[in-house]
Amino acid sequence: MIADDHPLFRGAMREAISGLLEKVDIAEAGTFDDVVELLSGDIDLVLLDLAMPGVRGFSGLMYMRAQYPSVPVIVVSANDDPAAIRRCMEFGASGFIPKTLGVDTMRAAISRVLSGGIWTPPDVDLGAGADSETAELMGRMATLTPQQVRVLMMLSEGLLNKQIAYQLGVSEATVKAHVSAILQKLGVESRTQAVIAAAKIESGQWPQGASAEH
Repeated sequence: MIADDHPLFRGAMREAISGLLEKVDIAEAGTFDDVVELLSGDIDLVLLDLAMPGVRGFSGLMYMRAQYPSVPVIVVSANDDPAAIRRCMEFGASGFIPKTLGVDTMRAAISRVLSGGIWTPPDVDLGAGADSETAELMGRMATLTPQQVRVLMMLSEGLLNKQIAYQLGVSEATVKAHVSAILQKLGVESRTQAVIAAAKIESGQWPQGASAEH
């Protein structure tokens, strides 16, 4: 599955993959809701852009790793900041492909991941760790369930409990229970602090234009 909100880029990726594999079914997703819908099928690999409608920062990757741990995810992004790449790998991505890469290198990266390996740009030092506060916060984030990750994504977009309940098809009481669990797991006291914690993980790495689309 190619998950990106730019049709032109999806087309370029489709061409790259089609030239790599003889028999391949390629699904395309333009929003994160499309991604969630398609993931219920039989997917062998996801190429995920982190800046797309319905998702903020690393939350889409976190959701996919929590909900579908057996499906490898390669992050494909215009942002090739080393700290962002390290963060993606820490959250369980199988690879990171900058959008500036040539087709041959992209194909090599995809082949590596399909055969069970991991691929990141060779000039990125994955060993340089985050500061201890961020590392602890990431550990706490990793304990959230897939549904809690989605609720946190929606809190970050400024949605109210009843709006979240409507979007997820659950009761307001269920959303309240999720919010309480999120606060407890993140060690914070309010929704605002939870949103700030989520933003700290993103650390301004990603464009936030996607949050306007509900």
